[in-house]
Amino acid sequence: MDKIRIVGGTPLKGVIPIGGAKNAALTLMPACLLTGETLSLSNLPHLVDITTMANLLAQHGVGMVLNGQAPNGGHSGRVLELTAAEITNTTAPYDLVRKMRASVLVLGPLLARCGQARVSLPGGCAIGTRPVDLHLKALEQMGARIDVDGGYIVADVPGGRLKGATVVFPQVTVGGTENILMAATLAEGETVITNAAREPEVSDLAYCLQAMGAKIEGIGTPTLRVTGVERLHGCDYAVLPDRIETGTYMVAAAITRGDIELIGARRDLMQSVEKVMAEAGVEFEDTERGFRVRADRKPIRGVDIMTEPYPGFPTDMQAQLMALMATAEGASMITETIFENRFMHVPELSRMGARINVHGSSAIVRGVPRLSGAPVMATDLRASVSLVLAGLAAHGETLVNRVYHLDRGYERVEEKLAACGAVIERVKSNDPAE
Repeated sequence: MDKIRIVGGTPLKGVIPIGGAKNAALTLMPACLLTGETLSLSNLPHLVDITTMANLLAQHGVGMVLNGQAPNGGHSGRVLELTAAEITNTTAPYDLVRKMRASVLVLGPLLARCGQARVSLPGGCAIGTRPVDLHLKALEQMGARIDVDGGYIVADVPGGRLKGATVVFPQVTVGGTENILMAATLAEGETVITNAAREPEVSDLAYCLQAMGAKIEGIGTPTLRVTGVERLHGCDYAVLPDRIETGTYMVAAAITRGDIELIGARRDLMQSVEKVMAEAGVEFEDTERGFRVRADRKPIRGVDIMTEPYPGFPTDMQAQLMALMATAEGASMITETIFENRFMHVPELSRMGARINVHGSSAIVRGVPRLSGAPVMATDLRASVSLVLAGLAAHGETLVNRVYHLDRGYERVEEKLAACGAVIERVKSNDPAE
């Protein structure tokens, strides 16, 4: 199993290109199930989760053509054409769905187009751990009959076509909003989604669906109105840049007290993260190609952070900011309000000398002058990159184990960081037990 080896202490300076958003791409890809024509997605990141979604769609009968690189060169030019001319299978099997929670996003499109679906519960988890039940209740409001049998969501639509409904989510759910938004495009009548998620990835899906012929109002607001149409058509659509990758490299510049230009990044998507980091002493500047992040002129100070649904501070940036706060002057409090068990990186950061005390859903972080390199283990995607960031700032060598988590969300991370001066490499493990 691969490891990441880092020798820290070098301020990063240079440019880093930002790829397409993983979370947006994973939502856009299932939209191909809504039409028999070709959906062409450009700026697609090359990640394990994207491959998993492609494999899932392929077994539903989706044909795919990867067009390599666009004229602008580099990995950012990848284009994938998806054509669901005929859906040959409406079952999403456990072996594929268990690898990635976003797989449940095939449920709405399959019901909308085929009137039936059998989808494994994502990740093999019980309903309620994350709000998959909110997806199901909303689809039932639209006329679907749903049962859970043997770990599978078994659903059909009497009469074959979903009906418009007023869906009020009791809590913000990104996946639920996306699933119902897709289902509503082909439903009979108007669907109103209240307390809809406002994340840029949700808006990106809505704009793509509009390009496919969907009638959607209220994009970017908590209320989405969808008037169903008989059919959708294909389109060409570019995935928006990844705001979590952008934020991660913003922290890379800050934690090493460096100076990095992020190419292709959209600063307007980063307002909540930028606000927190600016309070901590990080400087930002627009450029012709993106924006610049500097932390080489002011001390980094501790600030308080609370995760919230968009446009609040994203939970997917919490671990990265905790690593930065571990190197800041003074103390900070980080409160996690979105997911439970999202402090699993704390023991590993503590191994590197970080001073962190967890009290329920909050962590008190007291900055130290310098972290120390150590062998650490990644527990999830964002935790893994927080350990890489800590390693960049630490004195000595850090070995990050279980980097398969990292590969789910970050493309060529060692290459991008090394280009800015980081001493970092991927190494093969010699341990036969791994």
